[in-house]
Amino acid sequence: MNVITTPSPDFMLEEDIVMFSDSVGKWIDEHAPPEAVQGWIANSSVPRELWNQAGEAGLLGLSMPEEDGGMGGDYRHEVVLMRQLGWKGADHFGISLHNAIVAPYIWHYGTEEQKKRWLPRLASGELVGCIAMTEPGAGSDLQGVKTTAIKSGNGYVVNGSKTFITNGQLANLIIVVAKTDPASGAKGTSLIVVETDGADGFERGRNLHKIGMEGNDTSELFFNDVQVPGDNIIGGVEGQGFIQLMQQLPQERLNIAVQGVAAAERGLEQTLEYVKQRKAFGKSILEFQNTQFKLAEVKTKLTVARVFVDHCIGLHLKGQLDATTASMAKYWVTDIQGEVLDEMLQLHGGYGYMNEYPIAQLYKDARVQRIYGGTNEIMKVLIARSL
Repeated sequence: MNVITTPSPDFMLEEDIVMFSDSVGKWIDEHAPPEAVQGWIANSSVPRELWNQAGEAGLLGLSMPEEDGGMGGDYRHEVVLMRQLGWKGADHFGISLHNAIVAPYIWHYGTEEQKKRWLPRLASGELVGCIAMTEPGAGSDLQGVKTTAIKSGNGYVVNGSKTFITNGQLANLIIVVAKTDPASGAKGTSLIVVETDGADGFERGRNLHKIGMEGNDTSELFFNDVQVPGDNIIGGVEGQGFIQLMQQLPQERLNIAVQGVAAAERGLEQTLEYVKQRKAFGKSILEFQNTQFKLAEVKTKLTVARVFVDHCIGLHLKGQLDATTASMAKYWVTDIQGEVLDEMLQLHGGYGYMNEYPIAQLYKDARVQRIYGGTNEIMKVLIARSL
């Protein structure tokens, strides 16, 4: 992928990071070529065995500490994986949610017993992770969550429903955002882990049919008097869930920005190939000045986006990425992603509207980026609060 020529920062050019990037690209070529991705889209899910293969290849638990069963890397390794998936068109595989959203809640906040119980199994692929935040009546407003986890004997009873849950059809470890004290608002929110294998009262609803990201399973989940052990509250203390969510959401929003740039870069690469080959009025589409101007605009916007995201990655590696800057990255990059992919689809003409052309899939996939992880409107509210 060489459509963006701005040099990467030094921290992304270290030898082991470059070598890792090459190896990830080769793994994706072998295990997730375009024809495999088309199969995911047709089945609305990746094959379950792909998770085990990713675990065997060391792609799960990339930034988990080795003593917890992970690979001992850092956030740069997660970035490499997200970028390679985006550049190769395999980003329907929900591995980055598993690695860089679900697992961090356990290794940052879990008790030693919880880390030993869950992290090695997440790293091997025995467990597939998801996080159940959104409900039919509560999206970006996490304080509006109605799902409850009420103390009962030595454990908890979980009741409620969740929707739009990524990895929801395959996940067998679910971090559930629930109220352990419904009368206390945000202070009564906890994160509780539900292992679904053999869990009575747990049901998966529909694998939801989406306009984009069709190869990634997205589900309704139902909890009907699900009995959960008392030591499944992350951190072992009730009422810490909202704080834990607020501390981890900046990384989730940076993930979305990283993925947005990578997907848009693939769109530019695909468009360059198309306009060089496609002819109209006796010459290639690329020879028209309008095409050149549009591509110049797109490359400039994506270069600025990449530089900003790299800056945010650098801050995050030093523990300095604040919620405001992460919100800026999430909202601005995903807006740019949608804008430039629309321009690049237009350069394909009627072929851009055909599903067999990669630009059509990229265009469809981009739309949700402005919604999940907190809508872009909510991002602007958070940014405005910092003024």
